[in-house]
Amino acid sequence: MPHLGLVTVVVRDYDEAITFYVDAVGFELLEDTRIDDGKRWVVVAPPGAREAAVLLARAAVSEQEARVGDQTGGRVGWFLNTDAFDRDYERMRAAGVAFEEAPRREHYGTVAVFRDLYGNRWDLIQLNRNRRRWGRRR
Repeated sequence: MPHLGLVTVVVRDYDEAITFYVDAVGFELLEDTRIDDGKRWVVVAPPGAREAAVLLARAAVSEQEARVGDQTGGRVGWFLNTDAFDRDYERMRAAGVAFEEAPRREHYGTVAVFRDLYGNRWDLIQLNRNRRRWGRRR
């Protein structure tokens, strides 16, 4: 069955992006392979992720550089699910992650918006027990 494998986040610098996503957000570095002079294949993911991961792709041309930090037009573009919201929220804040708001309770779970080191918006979210995934409730 098809599944989502990678999503791309365009970054300014591989090493600073790895440091942020690994040290501050808590992802694991799955791969860092040099492809040619200056280009690398860098993949990070939350610990234990079984399917989707994030490809950190360094901007190579001016059109890509213009998109760093605003890949989704100011909307939240990525949703980081957690099974322990308070633990991860506090750990990320202590590591310097910039949250835009205090955690809030919604009908689907607990959520707070944070920005990555470039300004891209993410949700840290813990879904309610009756909602293990997105889509229709069962």
